[in-house]
Amino acid sequence: MYVRIQDEEVKISNPDKELFPSITKWDYVQYLGILSPYLLKYCYNRLLTTIRFPDGVFGESFYQKNVPASKPDFVATSKAENTQYIMLQNVPTLIWLANLACLEFHTSFHLYTDMNVPTELVFDLDPTGSPFEQVKEVALHTRTLMMEMGLDGVVKTSGASGLQIYIPLEPIHTFEETRKVSTFMARYLSEKYPNLITIERLVKDRGTKVYFDYLQHWRGKTLIAPYSPRSKEEATVSTPLEWDELETDIVPNDFTLMNIADRIQEKGDLFSSLYNGSKYNLSPLLDLMNKYL
Repeated sequence: MYVRIQDEEVKISNPDKELFPSITKWDYVQYLGILSPYLLKYCYNRLLTTIRFPDGVFGESFYQKNVPASKPDFVATSKAENTQYIMLQNVPTLIWLANLACLEFHTSFHLYTDMNVPTELVFDLDPTGSPFEQVKEVALHTRTLMMEMGLDGVVKTSGASGLQIYIPLEPIHTFEETRKVSTFMARYLSEKYPNLITIERLVKDRGTKVYFDYLQHWRGKTLIAPYSPRSKEEATVSTPLEWDELETDIVPNDFTLMNIADRIQEKGDLFSSLYNGSKYNLSPLLDLMNKYL
């Protein structure tokens, strides 16, 4: 079957194939159509990596970075480091990817136009056998430190087991500069809360502490996009939160393809402050660090 979207025809093969429990490919196409205004807003002009599950979430999967040779003309691409990346620039491309059973959308921390300049400073809080309550506690401690440094940002679920924090930046800093700030924050927090937070990269040495991952934020690396589905049986979605929701009993499994539209209708796009709110200049902080650290 074919669907017509923004004057483009997109083929949907095997629409009755189940990709998640009780969610067919056709259902998935419709869910992504609802999410498209929010998912595309962040993915636009970024290098995209997807994870494909041809036989659904319980089947084999593989990463897709290079664009398939059979791509339609409406799919934009950009070459970086010998890879011809897909660019998620429009709804037809999103639905084409849905037909390919792409169940996750991971994006670069930078725009394709400048791989040296990140658009945000990002922290990935990953539990290592620790309960989600501890991840929320770490996120709140991180925000306290951010605000003491004159910064603020947005928190979202990973859609799996962790949380991710985004601080919007003016497009003037290199990854080397943002790494100085993130390294300071990671070390400060892990030293202040040694029984709760670790920056140890080896999983076997983390114990049950929350891993404060500041190293993932780098050119060429990716993270799950806001409003992207995750390849979980529950069909979870990486969902922006209000900060005070971290003081409630929410868990990542609360937010799924089946209910995310209701949440957006109730809360609005909580990630929109990254586009419409204050963007931070880290230069004063960097000057202080260069002077005293």
